[in-house]
Amino acid sequence: MGDLLVFVLSGLVSGALYALLATGLVLSYSASGLFNFAHGATAYLCALTFYELHSGLGWPAVPAALLVVLVLAPGLGWGLDRLMFRRLARVGETAQIVATIGLLVALPAAGLWAVELLTEAGAPLKPAENQFGLPGVGPSPARSWQLADGIGIDSDQLITWVVTAVVAVGLWVLMRHTRLGLRLRAAVDNRSLTELRGISADRLSSVAWMIASGLAGLAGVLATPLLGLSAHDFTLFLFVSATAAVIGRFASVPLAFAGGLGLGVLQNLVAGYASFAEDVTGLRTAVPFLILFGGLLVLTRRARTAGTAAVDAPPLDHLAGASGLRRWGVWAAGAALLAAAFYTVTTPFWTGLLAQGLAIALVFMSFTLVTGLGAMVSLAQATFVTGAALVAGLLMSRGWPFAAALAAGTCAAAALGALVALPALRLGGRSLALATLALAFLADQVLFQLRWLRNGDAGWSVPRPVFGPVDLSDDRAFGVALVVLVALAGAGLGALRGSPAGRAMLAVRSAPAAAMASGVSVLRTKLLLFTLSAGLAGFGGVLYASYNTRITATDFTALTGLVWLAVVVAAGVRRPQYAVVAGLVFAVAPHVLAGYVTESAHLPVILFGLAGLALANDPDGYCAAVPVRWARRRAARGPGDGPHAAPAAAPPPPPAPGRADAVRDREPEPGPRGRPGRGTPRERTTAAPVSVPVSAPAPVALELRGVAAGYDGAPVLRGLDLAVRRGEVLAVLGPNGAGKSTACLVAAGLLPATAGTVLVAGRDATRDGAVRRARAGVLLAPEGRGIFPALTIEENLALVLREPGARAAVYDRFPRLAERRAVAAGSLSGGEQQMLALAPLLERPPEVLIADEPSLGLAPRVVEEVYGLLAELRTAGTALLLVEEKAAGLLGLADTVAYLSRGRVSWCGPRAEVEADRLTEAYLGIGAGAGSGTGAGVPTASATGTEPTGAAS
Repeated sequence: MGDLLVFVLSGLVSGALYALLATGLVLSYSASGLFNFAHGATAYLCALTFYELHSGLGWPAVPAALLVVLVLAPGLGWGLDRLMFRRLARVGETAQIVATIGLLVALPAAGLWAVELLTEAGAPLKPAENQFGLPGVGPSPARSWQLADGIGIDSDQLITWVVTAVVAVGLWVLMRHTRLGLRLRAAVDNRSLTELRGISADRLSSVAWMIASGLAGLAGVLATPLLGLSAHDFTLFLFVSATAAVIGRFASVPLAFAGGLGLGVLQNLVAGYASFAEDVTGLRTAVPFLILFGGLLVLTRRARTAGTAAVDAPPLDHLAGASGLRRWGVWAAGAALLAAAFYTVTTPFWTGLLAQGLAIALVFMSFTLVTGLGAMVSLAQATFVTGAALVAGLLMSRGWPFAAALAAGTCAAAALGALVALPALRLGGRSLALATLALAFLADQVLFQLRWLRNGDAGWSVPRPVFGPVDLSDDRAFGVALVVLVALAGAGLGALRGSPAGRAMLAVRSAPAAAMASGVSVLRTKLLLFTLSAGLAGFGGVLYASYNTRITATDFTALTGLVWLAVVVAAGVRRPQYAVVAGLVFAVAPHVLAGYVTESAHLPVILFGLAGLALANDPDGYCAAVPVRWARRRAARGPGDGPHAAPAAAPPPPPAPGRADAVRDREPEPGPRGRPGRGTPRERTTAAPVSVPVSAPAPVALELRGVAAGYDGAPVLRGLDLAVRRGEVLAVLGPNGAGKSTACLVAAGLLPATAGTVLVAGRDATRDGAVRRARAGVLLAPEGRGIFPALTIEENLALVLREPGARAAVYDRFPRLAERRAVAAGSLSGGEQQMLALAPLLERPPEVLIADEPSLGLAPRVVEEVYGLLAELRTAGTALLLVEEKAAGLLGLADTVAYLSRGRVSWCGPRAEVEADRLTEAYLGIGAGAGSGTGAGVPTASATGTEPTGAAS
């Protein structure tokens, strides 16, 4: 019993640190969608700063810790969010993973280099790298107390428990009982809807990153006595704590916190009681990675892919359709020059460096396969390299020839890759990356500890081969042989990309659901990619070991693979020739920097890490970005333009006689019920005005003038003109693909206009985002339901109505909501959800309400109730812009009707001028009788000069 209590108490110490790190991971991921692989590096940097302040500069422990945890760590989180994480949130997941891995590589090296520079400048700092047995926040040496016979605790453990408990309570209060916590949870639930409610998601993201970095800094300070100052140990600590984040499904802070505590206890119990682990070297320390891998397989949910047109769009290929000479001529010439240089101009030193770069380029090409072609981030490539080289060395020690050992090592790596991939391929994105890294750590700590495989610390000799008169022990001959092998590997990858199998791989990368519907086996394709990639990594690994003439089990650890990935993706992971550039730079750059810049070994690591960070700007890498930019500049220079001419937008066609948009820039005609009769002064028919006496027109609340917008360069809106006045209902109708929802997004500020002007109450708001538009009174009720499903009814209302009295008035109006105020909004029926979305607006009417399909999925009786609420908002003076597919129901509420076709308003007028048969003809694209373009009703395609629109555009 005493041993059990000792194991539990000591396990709670490491568990508390896991809990702090896991909580920060969940907070930052929930707020920004980014899993921060560099979270442990932040903790290390804070621990390093605390150590130098306390032990080097002699600061008292508590002030030094407070400075680090409350100032340095949050400031680091805020700065990284502003400089990097916000941009990363808009790129693909592969770039996100690699960029944060680059940060993981760069931060510890930057801290150690700063210590070196300050020490050289005369600062009284102490050596920091790999220091152990360091003092913590408490007394040094730590005080100990005996709780019972054989059971004791020390001051460092006690401080860790107390601080962790205080942080847990503080986080619970923050997230559940403060307005900031409510907004953070809302942003986690639906980021874009948060902005539509006037809450800046970017600011919430900054706050979340500051809190997460503060928690990492606290964990780093508390872990200093336990881990010392080893960047490797802190990185391992992070990936163990990622297990707790997986338990919390990357979303629940309480579950992640509890999971961290439980993980620390379980790790100690296994180490203390699992007698079977004594027979397997390294298994005790590998338990957390087994739990991480198992947790990923059991707890990670795959995202739904049905209905997704393109998961990962390919980058622009400016050489598409070009001849083979143009595509490969420069690279072939470069290979020939490099081969000739080995025997002409290079010295033995540079010959060896270039040969080393070519050998590692073969390994880097494996990333081109798995990540560039397959969109899978594998963090186990170093494992395949080590496994293949150890097998080859083992066989060569038994008398096997080099070629046979190379083939066997390559096959062993491919088999190991298949074993890794089979259980992990059901995962995706960050989960697959974490799973492969967990398996890489397992290989380092268990598989490569087998004595018969590793041959102790000496490893195996891998001599260079001799093929007849060709002796590859000469670096020049070895370099030329590698040029040939690299060229063959590049040609093979190019042929694979253009083959039917390669096209299937690209289809699986870009649109897995569509590929599956076309008969392509997604799982088999990914397994083939992973296996080929592992085999290529093993092939390059044996040659790399042959260059060094020896391989040991510690030459290429799992963390080495992280640096490799950052380098090759920063260069460009989709083309094999960019992997060659990355390999040469990786081999040459450290020696160039050491010879001409600084002898510090940290600067090359910093630069390689920063190369990964640049993916926030160029997700496809540096080498891929340069030719694409050149191609865009050439395209921008039209014939007759100057060298710096920019492409000009095509002018809109002039209005044709008899078209609906022929009469412009006139005041709107009055409509029925004293409402303005025209939706816009810029788009109207030439029909005679309706003679109804009215008062002066109400001011325009929202106006779109000549707005153009689209997605990824594809235009949807082409000069759209719309206006809605206070107290008016403007119904926007049209078939699917006409641009109705796009118009809503542009009006609300979620989608920027590429041309034209958006006016809010007469003020130019074109450059305003969704947050500023919402604060100006322009609200969007998006298609579906404008609620936060994970928040309760009370919390949904509290986001908009801060005063309890205002919420009480809503409950008086809607007793059904009052009865279920503590229920999650996502569990309500569709009608109840729509009522919840509109109820706070009745209490505080906006200036403009844009409703996209407010009746979608609702029963007819509920639709009537929703329309009744919208009519109340009109009476309160709100300008309503309503988009519906079901025109018949909306016409009874509308004052003005605008018909969209191909991104323009083809007709706009009072509701009284709309004829049902004309409307039906326009929707179906069927021509009507002569004269339909100038009389009452909706013009047909022939009358408007516009082609009929189909179901999609």
